[in-house]
Amino acid sequence: MPVHAADTSPTATVLDLIAGDMVEVDRVIAQRLDTGVPLVSQVSKYIISAGGKRLRPALLLLMSGALGYTGEQRFNLAAVVEFIHTATLLHDDVVDESTLRRGRPTANESFGNPASVLVGDFLYSRAFQMMLDANNMRVMQILAEATNVIAEGEVLQLMNMHDATLDESAYLRVIRSKTAKLFEASTRLAAVLAGATPEVEEACATYGQALGTAFQVIDDVLDYAGDAHETGKNVGDDLREGKTTLPLIFAMRRGSPAQATLVRAAIEAGDTAQLGKIVEIVHATGALEASRAAAADEAKRAIHALRDFPSNLHADGLLQLAAQLLERRA
Repeated sequence: MPVHAADTSPTATVLDLIAGDMVEVDRVIAQRLDTGVPLVSQVSKYIISAGGKRLRPALLLLMSGALGYTGEQRFNLAAVVEFIHTATLLHDDVVDESTLRRGRPTANESFGNPASVLVGDFLYSRAFQMMLDANNMRVMQILAEATNVIAEGEVLQLMNMHDATLDESAYLRVIRSKTAKLFEASTRLAAVLAGATPEVEEACATYGQALGTAFQVIDDVLDYAGDAHETGKNVGDDLREGKTTLPLIFAMRRGSPAQATLVRAAIEAGDTAQLGKIVEIVHATGALEASRAAAADEAKRAIHALRDFPSNLHADGLLQLAAQLLERRA
């Protein structure tokens, strides 16, 4: 299938492999969003239809293909991970007071905070209803643990707001909980559905965790290197929220005392008045290159995890996703 002119992302051709499967996932999503409460449907459909690559359900589908699993449950669980992800976005945007996501107003900006929080709760509870359809205790364990770890990651990030002393290991702990955990769960679920050995299940999980970590590092790079028209979010949002992300950690480590002091003060105050100077410092200190190198290490870890997998279109697509992640611009 050719890539549409509007979609020039490097992941587009890989996702074409599962385009037919995603149509079925969308059908499940639409069916399970059907509710007698109009506002629930309205808010849910607003955020789910906002675009994005649906990367987490796509990973579950690609890994299922790589392992030769073609059962119907892959559609149900792909919808489940998308619901969990969407719920976290709704809650995230309320906590972060975000106004823009994927180039349009956030749900909390459009419908208010109470609606966003409560619809997020609905999506979590609907996801847990749908998990029961798999009739598999291991599936329940994976998703229950993932949801709990994600919540812990959210709280960790909240505790770390405006803390300029955060180091690389503490930063990685947050993103591996908050972001990478659902990537990991998505790929692990495919292994469980396929009846894979524990060793193969761990390899799938490692791939998902490493890819999710690289994805978030690049996302944080784009907050200082991206174009708002491409990324769909306001440049400098992380700084305004007081988030000490990897580019800022490297900038403070590599910069002069004066540069480090300026960055530290901006994080502690959540002040974007000096955003132009901060961006200059991030570029001048090589912090973006260092952050991209950290993401590259994670991408290599993801590729290494699949080293013993038999080659097929879906497995090759997973390798390609990891390799191409570093070209991500949005």
